[in-house]
Amino acid sequence: MIAVGALLALLASLAYGSADFAAGVGSRRLAAGPVTMFVQAFGLLAAGAGVLLIPGAGPTTHALTWGALSGLGSAMGTLALYRGFSVGAMSVTATCSAVLTAVIPAIVGLLLGDHLSLLAMVGIVLAVPAVSLVSWQPQSGQRGRAGLTHGIVAGAGFALLFVALDRAGTASGAWPLVPGQAAALLLVLPFACRAHLWKAGWRPAALPTVVAGILTGTANLLFLAATGHGQLAVVAVITALYPAVTVLLARVLLAERSTRLQTTGLFVSAAAVALTSLG
Repeated sequence: MIAVGALLALLASLAYGSADFAAGVGSRRLAAGPVTMFVQAFGLLAAGAGVLLIPGAGPTTHALTWGALSGLGSAMGTLALYRGFSVGAMSVTATCSAVLTAVIPAIVGLLLGDHLSLLAMVGIVLAVPAVSLVSWQPQSGQRGRAGLTHGIVAGAGFALLFVALDRAGTASGAWPLVPGQAAALLLVLPFACRAHLWKAGWRPAALPTVVAGILTGTANLLFLAATGHGQLAVVAVITALYPAVTVLLARVLLAERSTRLQTTGLFVSAAAVALTSLG
């Protein structure tokens, strides 16, 4: 039977992957800066709704401080990811981002005392090549290098987001998400308010951006809840398989063709989730 923490992490992965797909569509219609700003704004609204639904014991200095730090990771990761998408190196950006998002929190979790079964360890080991395969497409030249740079920054940012939310804990309910999303919104504003970024007009990107914001806020809430029921190493690795969702949505809704490596990655991702969850 799948553990509660693993199930919540899987739902978070579905939400993050769907959000990235929607944001990727929006970033092709409007610059990454404004899209990121709107995503964070709607994420803040979602965090406010989360506090009303799950107030916990109320805000504490510990929870709010770690929550604010998670906002730094969210802003850095989201802006770098969407920028990487907009310059056309989506696969390279997504690959690097997902691998670092999985590996860094897993290492932190193990250093902090997570104890994993053999099955869970095998699942985590499989997850790293899985996210690489599912995201990878050959890229070369300047576009490939730009994707690599943005992917490394995005992965480090999302890793910080995951670790900080885990450290914030669940005793304060959804409260850590409020300063996190507020800090993220303030940090991306300078990148979003440049006039030339709005030349294409915001209307074509409005719907996918709103969807991405709501899904991102929901994913953050699910991940925070997952850390209260499972170990960081397991929860982070399962959540970091979100590129599989993005690839599947692109194939179904945009008729993008998947490579053999991506198809293999999808099957390996499923095996990684199963082993990590059952372990």
